[in-house]
Amino acid sequence: MVKIYNDSHQLYGSPKITEILHKHGIQGCQKYVYSIMKEANIKPKYLKHKIKTTISKGNDRKLHNLLKRQFNPKDPDSVWCTDITYIWTEEGFVYLTSVMDLYSRKIVGWVMTRNMEAAKVLECIEIAKRRRGIKKPLVIHSDQGVQYTSEEYKNKTEGMERSYSRKGNPWDNACIESFHSLIKREWINFYHFLTMKEAKKAVFEYIEGFYNTIRIHSHCGYESPMEYEKNYKILKKMRLEKN
Repeated sequence: MVKIYNDSHQLYGSPKITEILHKHGIQGCQKYVYSIMKEANIKPKYLKHKIKTTISKGNDRKLHNLLKRQFNPKDPDSVWCTDITYIWTEEGFVYLTSVMDLYSRKIVGWVMTRNMEAAKVLECIEIAKRRRGIKKPLVIHSDQGVQYTSEEYKNKTEGMERSYSRKGNPWDNACIESFHSLIKREWINFYHFLTMKEAKKAVFEYIEGFYNTIRIHSHCGYESPMEYEKNYKILKKMRLEKN
């Protein structure tokens, strides 16, 4: 139990630790695991932070919400969502823009920039398309921030169906909002960054070295996003061979 806790960078609570124990053939209910953790003074570390949402300048009469809070697509690369959050450094605020595949909650593209200029923050769209080898159109959801209503965004998402949160409804984009809260609570808030380079290194370690590859998600049946997508491909291949 202690090893699982430490391997998670001391982030897992009793629900996730219980699931991992079950995968290793060790039975026990969550309540029992919680009691042992409490007795040993083992608890997930996290720091709360204030939620700040982007001010919208779009026209919601023209920008439609195609997603409608349907956050569980049946296949990878059928729905992406994207958003921007801020990170403090001694050099000033820097900005993390992320693209998430809603099927697995995997972060398929991200960039860190010194400002919120559309041309820079939207480079994450190109990164996501290259990583995923996207050729077919898909739905991409965002808020109505100026970056996502710009000509730059329209160019980078050409062939995709653009979906937008309603004004004043951050929960329309809840999954990516939740991820940005998570990375701060579990990782960023434990650092004091002097430079953007330091912040970018920490974000890389979290996304590429932990969140996508190791961190288990209840949405993914307590698998990591990478495992979840790998199993999807295996099952798809088996179904094709069967037919």
